[in-house]
Amino acid sequence: MTPRHQRIVFWCLVVAILAMTAVLIGERQRGRERTAALGDQIPLDAPTATTTTVTMDFANDADGSISAGEREIALPEDTNSRARALIDHLIAQYAQPGSAHPLQPGAAVSEVFLLPLPVVGYADSNVKAALHPDRQTTVLVAPADDALKPRSPGGQLAVVDLRSSFADQHPSGVEVESLTLLSIIGTLHANLPQIEQVRFLVDGAPRETLAGHADLMRTYPARDTTTIPSSADGSTP
Repeated sequence: MTPRHQRIVFWCLVVAILAMTAVLIGERQRGRERTAALGDQIPLDAPTATTTTVTMDFANDADGSISAGEREIALPEDTNSRARALIDHLIAQYAQPGSAHPLQPGAAVSEVFLLPLPVVGYADSNVKAALHPDRQTTVLVAPADDALKPRSPGGQLAVVDLRSSFADQHPSGVEVESLTLLSIIGTLHANLPQIEQVRFLVDGAPRETLAGHADLMRTYPARDTTTIPSSADGSTP
């Protein structure tokens, strides 16, 4: 028969091994979560891209202004990806300690789509529908609003698809929300001048406001937003 003290030592060792295993599993999971969070907070530069000097329009909550600043970052070759990378880097700057326009860290943009202007829609064709009642037919229709027509050849509409996690945790207020939109619009305009209009979605769908105030249902003109305070009513960045 095994002595009592040996049985006690054996079970103590078993308990210690199980506890150590649980600790190691927990640390491994926390390490994965920290790595994933870091990946969301810091935009990754394209590995094959060369470093480029870009102009970013930075918001300042103290006086409601926008000022331009240069940064050296690597951008991908694809234009859609370049637009997204610009916004990712801009928002990452706002998440840094001491930011003049502090925002929560984390990925802000799902995708940016650049569409050629003018934007055209589709409408049902009654004639074709009569000939083929079993088919849903459409025809091109001209844009009804001059806002979606290009000012110059090659003009584009940028559709910025924000993440709901970014919008949901964005500070609420007329000025702070408008400043965020202004800085995004100005940064896109400064680096991709072919962008003439900007629309915002949240998780791929229209949303009335960013965080209760700044209008996300309208199309904004891409323009230089530096030194322009946000409007009092939030209707116009």
